Amino acid sequence: MTRRTRRFRRARRIAAVAAVGGVGLVVRRRRPLVRAVHPDLRSPLLYVPTALTSRRALPAARRLLGRASPIEEGVEVRTEHVPAGADGPGVRVLVYEPSARDLPSGALLWLHGGGFVMGVPEQNHTWCSAVARALGVLVVNVDYRLAPEHPFPAALDDSIAALRWVHEYAERLGVDPARIAIGGDSAGGGLAASLAQRARDEGGPAIACQLLVYPMLDDRTVERAAETGLDALLWPAASNRFAWDAYLGGRSPGIDPPEHAAPGRTDDLAGLPPTWIGVGDIDLFHGEDVDYAERLVAAGVPCRLRVEPGLFHAADALVPGSAVTRAFRADALDVLADAIG
Repeated sequence: MTRRTRRFRRARRIAAVAAVGGVGLVVRRRRPLVRAVHPDLRSPLLYVPTALTSRRALPAARRLLGRASPIEEGVEVRTEHVPAGADGPGVRVLVYEPSARDLPSGALLWLHGGGFVMGVPEQNHTWCSAVARALGVLVVNVDYRLAPEHPFPAALDDSIAALRWVHEYAERLGVDPARIAIGGDSAGGGLAASLAQRARDEGGPAIACQLLVYPMLDDRTVERAAETGLDALLWPAASNRFAWDAYLGGRSPGIDPPEHAAPGRTDDLAGLPPTWIGVGDIDLFHGEDVDYAERLVAAGVPCRLRVEPGLFHAADALVPGSAVTRAFRADALDVLADAIG
């Protein structure tokens, strides 16, 4: 065996030991977070680091999150385009039409998650088609523009354009304008909250209810996490910092964001539509979501808050068959049934 071969094999052994040691360190650091997860939701995947901290990592993250989920039987999906307007370009939307729908029906405008920086409407095929089929309503799933290429207010402009389109073409779509709800998960939930505030402040369009699934509402959680060491699974503090910085266009520290950019900062919540907020007690957004729900109630807005013990962020997407996540989504569906079904 030559000296060069011995050096190569020794280097390979050292690299292997270092890799195993690195994995062990990650496991040890994440073990307390995984221990807090509800037993029905635990998965080896929770030990995999998920932090998104740079633009360089965005393409891979977008590919991973951009996979289409299955469409429920009995629902047809078509693509339509909201015409371009003064607030931005045309917007692609997916329209979910159940085979059985009494006209005019209610409708749900849905906004996907992804931290404002990733995600596609197709990732929510299953949820949107399930809502359409279960409630006999039309669901419109919005392909809004993403940061950092398109920072605030691009995504919100696209969202309100889509809402106005549903109202304007309600007769053609077979929709009752008095029964149009909005909703979203994670960043999509934050967008829905911003959309409700903007619609209120601009005098419409009308919204029957807002469904906020572990919504991303308040950029100040970035600083709170830094001060307290708060962290969480699947959407950690590091990802939250990167996403808010991208969405708000890298504003200087200490500068308040524009109106409607971070809905959790809004002082006046009176006059907003009835609201459902669901979040896990170990989610990074738990504090900001509970605070928002309490302030909605204090402002006279009907609000139903569901805090699920041991539910990590986006657990319903990672473990959809669990009794915990099924009950969580069923509660949201019940609220929609009462509002628009």
